[in-house]
Amino acid sequence: MSTMDNLNEAFAGESKANRKYLAYAKKADEEGHPQVAKLFRAAAEAETVHAHNHLTVMSGIKTTEENLKDAIEGEIEEFEEMYPNFIEEAKADENEKAVWTFDVANQVEEIHAGLYQKALEALGNNEEVDYYVCRYCGNTVENEAPDVCPVCKALKSDFFNVD
Repeated sequence: MSTMDNLNEAFAGESKANRKYLAYAKKADEEGHPQVAKLFRAAAEAETVHAHNHLTVMSGIKTTEENLKDAIEGEIEEFEEMYPNFIEEAKADENEKAVWTFDVANQVEEIHAGLYQKALEALGNNEEVDYYVCRYCGNTVENEAPDVCPVCKALKSDFFNVD
């Protein structure tokens, strides 16, 4: 393996640890362990620092226009290739929970590609848009949460605004 391969693997590992530790923090909070939750959140922030450092060394952060194009490409690959394959394998394994999580992610990745494309086309306009995310499926919408999530049927109150 090359140094670039190692940087990419380290970036993926640090990114994964960040998300995992945030999930652990949420669970610790739910179980009434705020100090442990705080520790998990602190470690998650440190993992983010590591991931950003690795990505910077790999020259993975470019101009906003280039980053939007990269994001569009990644989202398209996910909803056209990756998730459809994962869904089929989960169906073959008769794992309905996996089918559900892959399916909603697949639907939302297509939405993300559209939002990134819209942002790319409007780049430089600096028009303010609010984004709301469904806490169950990740559906991402502009300006106002829907009364019912079209992806998972969650209620408007299950969306949160992203700053």
